[in-house]
Amino acid sequence: MEPSIVVIGLDFRTASIAVRERFWISDSRRVDAMRQLVRSEGVEEAVVLATCNRTEFIVWASDPPEAANSVLRFLTRDYDLKLCEWSSFYRLIDDDALLHVFRIASALDAMMLDEPESMAEMKNAWHQGQKAGTTGRCLDAILQKALSVATRVRNETAIGSSAVSLPYAAVQLSKEIFGSLDNRKVVLVGAGKMNELAAHYLTKHGVHRLCVTNRTFEHAAKLVKKVGGIAVPFEDRWPHMMDADIIVSSTSSPHYMVSKQDAETMMRDRENRPLVLIDTAVPRNIDPAVREVHGVVLYDVDDMGRVARQNTTERQAAATAADGILHEEADGFRRKLIAEPAVPAVVALRSRLEEICQQELQMLGEEFGPFTEDQSQALSTLAAHITQRIAGSLARELKELPDRGEQEALSTAVQRLFHLELRQVAPSIAKH
Repeated sequence: MEPSIVVIGLDFRTASIAVRERFWISDSRRVDAMRQLVRSEGVEEAVVLATCNRTEFIVWASDPPEAANSVLRFLTRDYDLKLCEWSSFYRLIDDDALLHVFRIASALDAMMLDEPESMAEMKNAWHQGQKAGTTGRCLDAILQKALSVATRVRNETAIGSSAVSLPYAAVQLSKEIFGSLDNRKVVLVGAGKMNELAAHYLTKHGVHRLCVTNRTFEHAAKLVKKVGGIAVPFEDRWPHMMDADIIVSSTSSPHYMVSKQDAETMMRDRENRPLVLIDTAVPRNIDPAVREVHGVVLYDVDDMGRVARQNTTERQAAATAADGILHEEADGFRRKLIAEPAVPAVVALRSRLEEICQQELQMLGEEFGPFTEDQSQALSTLAAHITQRIAGSLARELKELPDRGEQEALSTAVQRLFHLELRQVAPSIAKH
């Protein structure tokens, strides 16, 4: 199998929020995850996309099956992936993987069709990979193209005309409980982008009593300047939460911000006045056990997904038009990649290096062996890493050469030096 783009992941279709939050990777851990992956068998470049709806590993693979196994080994080692949970993960290669990345960037594969944050999330994941040094010529080209395609989709279809986001859904669900939101008190826990959008929708639908609290008070104060309301120090939040009609929590905390006991305390003196808790975070901020407390209504991101399934006829028509654009762009992109002069050189060099390493390992075994199974595995792993480092270095060097003539000259030099026989291949969309 030729080098290719591979996507390994799980999303809202294949796994519940309880499963997704187990495999969600925080910002602080994504860099380490990407760097571990590019040192793994079969993986050349890697990007991690982690949102409330999905965790995906987008990799450029020299050996797609081995790369998929490397991702699963990483999840097993670092996130305790169990055999029974493998079915929650999908594995996409070549055309399927490329179109999938295009669909994510264009918000066609979101829980809420045309969800406006999708393009920004993809761009952020790409920039994280670049900063970590885990992307190169192939993934950079693919992700740049994905964002370009997403822009075309939004410009040429009606996909963005009725965009639905989690905060929008939160407002609609709150109205199902209270009807009008006039004079309702809302507390926002967290001062990030998601709660800024929530504040926008809430005030637009009649909420004037708005309170924002955050662990860093300055962030809460900054948000209040944009959306109105009052900012409250985090340690002083409970009196305001006790008096709230709606609490929206969206923080990066790995622990519950509201427990079942907290909910019971808040309900004691409310005189049967309902309390709506909205959790837009993954991992979840609110203990799902609060649903057992009388008078409390809890919505998490999966609950909000049903809002997107209402009145979707117009959006589905736009999605059909957008799919046509995606297939057209993928086909054109494939032809462009086939014409890249650098790809055959990198592929051929890798093959030649693997051949040399195997010969050297065989000679080493004949002279100093026999080796134990662990020793043989260690030597094979070392040889594979050396091959990956040298071929990766060539790919990066070719990427840094802006002139096509210089790329061809370097490719020719490598071909002569290693006596390579080049084959014309499509590096990311190999046909079988």
